[in-house]
Formats: sequence, structure tokens, C-alpha cells
Amino acid sequence: MPTPPPPQHEQKSEEQPYAPGHAASQTQHHEWRTAANSAAHLLRHLPQPTTTTNPQHPHPPHHHGHHIQLLDVGAGSGTISASLAQHLAPLGGSVLATDISDDILARAAAHAAAVGASANMAFRRASVRALPFADGAFDVVHAHQVLCHLAAPVEAVREMVRVCKGGGGDGGGGGDGGGEGGGGGLVALRESDLHSWCVWPETEGLRKFHALMVATLVANGGQDRGGRRLLSWVLEAGVDKEDVEAGFGAWCFSTDGEKRVWGESMISRLRTGQMRDKGLEMGITTVEDIEEMIKAWAEWIETEGATLGLMNGEVIVKKK
Repeated sequence: MPTPPPPQHEQKSEEQPYAPGHAASQTQHHEWRTAANSAAHLLRHLPQPTTTTNPQHPHPPHHHGHHIQLLDVGAGSGTISASLAQHLAPLGGSVLATDISDDILARAAAHAAAVGASANMAFRRASVRALPFADGAFDVVHAHQVLCHLAAPVEAVREMVRVCKGGGGDGGGGGDGGGEGGGGGLVALRESDLHSWCVWPETEGLRKFHALMVATLVANGGQDRGGRRLLSWVLEAGVDKEDVEAGFGAWCFSTDGEKRVWGESMISRLRTGQMRDKGLEMGITTVEDIEEMIKAWAEWIETEGATLGLMNGEVIVKKK
């Protein structure tokens, strides 16, 4: 399989910026994400190293789904990208992580180095609106929480399908890792649905926060019902329904560590982030309301029985 291209700078024409920004204190909940907790719908379609690697032949053959070249679109901090790279490394596969921010790509590269995933990873600035790759360039195309931040999600889906190779069958050889797939590529998408938000204790401060989060996302051109609309976007992009596997997956933040990661990120966004600035600019919140929200999150972090759940729409496209 060709080595992914080295990091390059692409023309930033008509990019839609990531409105929440990439401040480390405001994206630490992104760095909690791994392939295991955020891309399980994709993992089950990829070859499994424990079942596909023959100890007598440690380097798997190029065919039957091995040496997978995976494109991660909107990779952000790169924690999912790195864990996908670790999964693919024993199979000779590689990951090219893209984003529109040089700063976040640098952080992703640093994370990959820290976890020992750099050997089969590359990083490149690119916009999902015009991916700088040939048709059918990748075996797998993955995007997580990207479409919900776009005003034109269908166009983005169409681009990701374009750069995914065709050929029919299960590009990863099937969930059993058996590797007799027909050679077709996979597009794996996962998007949150903010109206599936489920939090306890359901305090007034957290209710106000949810309303502010939804309103500012929509005002910035985002999609607050992305999870439930994901399948329809894929079909609008021209994919046949028979080639789509759709479902839902949940996040749950309930351990002390999980609650701290989530709650502190939200507090940081309320103190200095774009959510605060946009809400005040729009006149839909006040400084007093924001202080109430900050207090509510701080109390939520320390509440033993506190939980937060959120549904995510999931789609696998098996490209013919």
C-alpha cells in the first residue's frame, strides 16, 4: 500500500471554521475519545489482528482487506486516529489524519508520538468540502462529529464517499476479520444528536447550558439533530440504502474521571470560549446565567450519582 503523503498545507478556500475552537482546556473531552468508545461501529468491520495475523507469516498479504489505508477526516486532537492506527499497525495498515487547523494537527501528531502510534500515521491539512485526494484513494474513510458542525453536511458526505474506493463487499473483510470481502471500501460516520441529551441531576443551570449549546451551534451553521438525520444525509448524497448500515451508539459519563473531563471542558467554554461570547452577542444569555451554569457543572462533577448520556447516529457505507 502506498505510504500516506507527508503533511502539506492546502488552500483554505471556503472552509467553515470549527466554531468552538481548539483550546486545550475546552477540548479535553475530545481527547477522552478512542476507537473503542467512539468508533466501535467501524472496528467491527475491520480485520482483527488476533485472528488475521498468522504467527508464521507476521506480515499479512496485501489482499483480503490488509494494508488498509484509512483517512480520518476532521481528526481534531487525533486520539481516535491514533487508536485506529494502533489497531491497523499489526496488519500493515496506516492512517492519514486531516483537519483544517494546523494547531490541532500538531497536537494530534504529539499525541500519536506519545502513545507510540506515529510509525503508521501521517497528518495533512485538508477541508472535507474539497478533499485533495483522487477518487477511490482510501480503503476506509472515517469522520466523527464533523458533519454536525457543517452548514452543508450532504456535500461533505459526497466528498468522503468520492475518495473511498469502490469494488463491492465489506472492505474490511467483515467483522470476523476473516478477510474474504469483495474489496469495496467503507465510509464510517458518527454524529451526536443534542436533543438526546440525558443528564442527572437535571438542574436549572444545566438546562440553561443545554439551551445555550444548541442555540450557539445552530447560529454557527451547525446541526443540532445530526444523529437522527445522518442516514438521510447519506441517502441525499446519492448512496443506495442497501449499501448502508445505520444504528445508534451512546456515550455515558459517570465515573469520577469521565465527569471531570466533561465538566471541566464545559466550564472552560463558559468562562472564555466561543459559546460564551456567541451567547452574549446574541442576547440569549447573561453573565449571571453563565455563572449559574458554571456552578451547576462544578456541582455535577462532585455529585456521586451524576451521569450524562448522549446518543450518536452511526452509519457504515459499503461502497460498491
